[in-house]
Amino acid sequence: MFEFKLPDLGEGIHEGELLKWYVNVGDIIEEDASLADVETDKAAVTIPSPRGGKVVKLNGKVGDTLHTGEVIVVIDDGSGESKAEVGTSSSKEAESTPAAAEPQVAKKTAADTPAAKPSAPAPVASVKPADGRPVPAAPATRKLARELGVDINQVPGTGPGGRVQPDDVKAFASGDMQPVTQASVEAEGSVESTPPKEFASSAIPFFEVEQLPEFENEGPVEREALRSIRRKVARKMTTSMILVPHVAHMDEADVTELESFRTKFRQSSANSEDPGRSRLTLLPLVMKAVASLLKDWPMFNASLDPHREELVYKKYYNLGFAADTPRGLIVPVVKDADRKSIVQISSEIFDHAMKGRDGKIDVADLQQGTFTITNIGPIGGTGLIPTINYPEVAILGMGRVQEKPVVRDGEIVIRKILPLTLAFDHRVADGAQAARFVTELIRRLEDPNILLMES
Repeated sequence: MFEFKLPDLGEGIHEGELLKWYVNVGDIIEEDASLADVETDKAAVTIPSPRGGKVVKLNGKVGDTLHTGEVIVVIDDGSGESKAEVGTSSSKEAESTPAAAEPQVAKKTAADTPAAKPSAPAPVASVKPADGRPVPAAPATRKLARELGVDINQVPGTGPGGRVQPDDVKAFASGDMQPVTQASVEAEGSVESTPPKEFASSAIPFFEVEQLPEFENEGPVEREALRSIRRKVARKMTTSMILVPHVAHMDEADVTELESFRTKFRQSSANSEDPGRSRLTLLPLVMKAVASLLKDWPMFNASLDPHREELVYKKYYNLGFAADTPRGLIVPVVKDADRKSIVQISSEIFDHAMKGRDGKIDVADLQQGTFTITNIGPIGGTGLIPTINYPEVAILGMGRVQEKPVVRDGEIVIRKILPLTLAFDHRVADGAQAARFVTELIRRLEDPNILLMES
């Protein structure tokens, strides 16, 4: 029997919602056959089978949350193991990837344990902070703890505010660090209740999330669990709006000439099989202009590290764009946009958007963005104030292009006007820098010749 555990779903992702089974118990499947669709915080992915054989057991039903390391399918691959061993990790792969349940300590004899290697500390009861909050640790650190069979609640944190770091987990697993006990927590209670001065202001004064009223008492309601992409969006937006001091700079670009250029190009490429040519929109033109400008305004292609108090200026230019999908908002990323032509960018945008709507986009295509553009123009809206896609520090919002009367050379003429909003992190950039950035962006968008020559 072969026990297939849910594999690593990508950076920082350790769980997903089961959307669909492609197989049933008793089915004979081939290697690489589709087993299930699992939706993570970023996208829906199809899990292939690493072995061929007969499906003996399926763990989970549609709607369940699966965790990396959990056995999701048992396959009779002809390995000869007895049915009694089904559900018990007996393969080397199973031993190296413990399930996401409570960690167990395997019994070993003295002969099995090398004398030079220190033994891991004996397990003790999990100790959590007195206020009931989870032990502070990043998702990647929690994943490492699961892989090493360590209860993270027992690991003393050496990071800021008692945060558990990856090195803490490794030291605990090797026996170089003693577990946290209830006695030690009580002994250090005064220290925990009075955090270091530099972290004393981490709580927001007067801020408290109140319980919602029982809406059912007022009338009929319908409740839906916040899962997967919708939950990820909620977390990201809350983090961004609470942590980042947003400032929005607004302006308008006269894109009459640019729209004329785009329309002529689409007409001349109407028979092209490349959607980047035949379906050229305004977004890739704006994206190309932004990618070239970020080299001169590096503060908008940066991230702020609050723990090290450092600005991280990224020398690569991966531009994300907000895409509306049936499962919620996602942000596909066009990597190295500064090195690609407008047609190449247009093709990638179309490809990512289609895969996103079908739920088939790769997780890698949603990562490593450095700047985001959101375009509500095709839907409607005269303007917007977008939320920064943290940990980025800026986002450009595009409204709907409209014909408006404007004054040119003392005369009123009708021109096509594009509303623009640059929302930025005021910890990293100032209003004057944002104004100059947007002014230069407008200059390129108003003259296609400048856009093509300088981008």
